[in-house]
Amino acid sequence: MLYWLALAGAIMLEIGGTVSMKLSHGFTRPLPSVLLFVLYGLSFALMTVAVKRIDMSVSYAIWSGVGTATIALIGVGWFKESLTTVQIASIVAIVGGVIGLRAGAAG
Repeated sequence: MLYWLALAGAIMLEIGGTVSMKLSHGFTRPLPSVLLFVLYGLSFALMTVAVKRIDMSVSYAIWSGVGTATIALIGVGWFKESLTTVQIASIVAIVGGVIGLRAGAAG
């Protein structure tokens, strides 16, 4: 259970790092620019814990898939980005893939 919590934490930190990337405006804003590196660094540290017991192929796919889907939704909700039907279907496919990976994981 600890390893799945580490993976969840890594996902949340990666999402925070990606939002910070957007907020940094090309490294012109100091706080989000620094947060970008700090949050990604912490995310990778927790991923290192997670892959001790969760297959790397599963953990990385879940980390990137959940992060991608969540960032897409944050982009639409917070940054007012557009979302097409194809993009919605793609997010659904990502979430389905993550569910399938978790369901098939042995640890």
